[in-house]
Amino acid sequence: MQWQSSSVLIGLACLVLFVSGVAADGVNLENVENCKTMEVDFIVNEGDATAKAIEDDIVSDLAKVGIKVNTRLLSKDDLNEAMVNGDFNLAFSESWGAPYDPQAFAASWSTPDEAYHAALDGLEGPYTKEALSGMIQEALVKETEGEREEAWTEILEALHSQATELPFSGKRIPAVINKRLTGYIPGTQQFDYPAHTLRVLTGSKTVTVAPGAQTGLFSNETGVGRLDPHTYRPNEFFANNWVYDGLVEYGPSGTLIPALAESWTVADGDGEGQTYTFNLRKGVKFHDGAPWNCAAAKLNFDHVLAAPLVTADYHGWYALPGQIKDWKCIDDYTFVVETKGKYYPLLQELSFIRPLRMLSPNLFVGGLDSDPLTENSCHVGWGNVSDSGVTVQCAGIVGGGVSNGGTVSGTGRWIYDKTEMDGSAVKRVHFKINPDHWDAPSGQHPEELVVVHYPTHTEVKDALLDGSLDAVMGSGVLTEAEVAMLKSDHSDKLSVSLTEPIQNRIIVMNTAKAPTDSLQNRKVIIHSIDKASIIKKELAGLDEPAVSLFPKNAPYSGAHLTPLPDYDIEKARLLNCPV
Repeated sequence: MQWQSSSVLIGLACLVLFVSGVAADGVNLENVENCKTMEVDFIVNEGDATAKAIEDDIVSDLAKVGIKVNTRLLSKDDLNEAMVNGDFNLAFSESWGAPYDPQAFAASWSTPDEAYHAALDGLEGPYTKEALSGMIQEALVKETEGEREEAWTEILEALHSQATELPFSGKRIPAVINKRLTGYIPGTQQFDYPAHTLRVLTGSKTVTVAPGAQTGLFSNETGVGRLDPHTYRPNEFFANNWVYDGLVEYGPSGTLIPALAESWTVADGDGEGQTYTFNLRKGVKFHDGAPWNCAAAKLNFDHVLAAPLVTADYHGWYALPGQIKDWKCIDDYTFVVETKGKYYPLLQELSFIRPLRMLSPNLFVGGLDSDPLTENSCHVGWGNVSDSGVTVQCAGIVGGGVSNGGTVSGTGRWIYDKTEMDGSAVKRVHFKINPDHWDAPSGQHPEELVVVHYPTHTEVKDALLDGSLDAVMGSGVLTEAEVAMLKSDHSDKLSVSLTEPIQNRIIVMNTAKAPTDSLQNRKVIIHSIDKASIIKKELAGLDEPAVSLFPKNAPYSGAHLTPLPDYDIEKARLLNCPV
């Protein structure tokens, strides 16, 4: 399927006449009387400052080719529900960045989560949604670099040919830090805020933080959620990352570095799979004093990988749970994992913030002897989960987690302390440094983090300027224009840093719902949106226009796909506003 039109038709497009007309927002409309009219439903996270800033510009651009946009600002939970149900034409989304791109993000499309699950339902053959799912599963077990590159290129070409999304911009993660602090080193993935790298130059060793949350602004309704490591929303990634460690950690430039495993080896097994042998770190204790050892590792794997929970509706949103064949202890500090095939992303996916981070045995119902079928650590709200004649009973964790007034315990760099409430609303959440962590900071490090809720982005900015807020870490808390302003006008009191683009901001188009079920209509939308101008205006030039689904530096994602999904108003008019 080619995006290009014939040179004759493109020439005709240049003959479009301009008529007088002004939209309600003041945008001059150019010959929209000739355009095929359509309405599209655009869903946006109401807490995401950047998405809201971009949205009205997109509405204006689409109006110029006769497309009316009905925007719905939704809470994060309502947004997720609309995505899963396919109740949208356009939806902001993001690739997940390192270490999730491309394999885990693509594997998730076959599960009822995020926008792509429903958005790909209308794809035409030969690259139907089912066919793509099979191609992705095959790509995950390719043995050589060349085979993987070829497999992923075919997948990306299939999506590109059917115009499934508009790649918008390469997203950079900001941090704005009061200059009474120094030394902050940005994390290597979204929601990874290494606050332990800070050093206190003056003032209190208690540091106040407004973090980028899944809701954009940190929510006073859900706070950090239950803060249990083996389930999902309303748990917040950043808080789970502070409290819990995994076997390995994702480091700079894609390196996998030791965490609860000091080292590991990989060997081919007797069949098609491989054997990973992890040498566990000794002398580590959970925050509640329980020892870290192989029995604790196996207990966590037993619960997360209980057979009914590796299905697509639960932990099977990524491929790793279905690729692990067996796990066992050789001795107190040697843990062995066997795979079904040569699953190349295994170590990367063990670095994910959830669901295979390690919870203290004391927090399992039944303790170290907890039965993964009758006392599983999955949230009680999941109820009983059955598959192939096996049933898991979800018992949650002891005390029900933070949101139920309980506590939690991992081995991470920060220890959950308490939550301050204002009536039924979360006001502040406190974390204390873990002085016994193997990577505990030295010198003038913070001793306490206090996560603070602010109702608006403006109040965050004002708190930074008056010194009552020490740090913003993450995106969606301030607009890019505010970040740029703070960097240029207030460098005397604030340090501003930005990561390299680690994920792409994209607009997903629902191929199964009219009018975006039409390939031509999807192309019209892509070519009507002047993303370079919007980025300059609304993102202060801090981001760069994206030309592909994944960042070009993501593994196996560097293919040059043409024609580029870029702004071309003549082509958009040709397709939707013929003379």
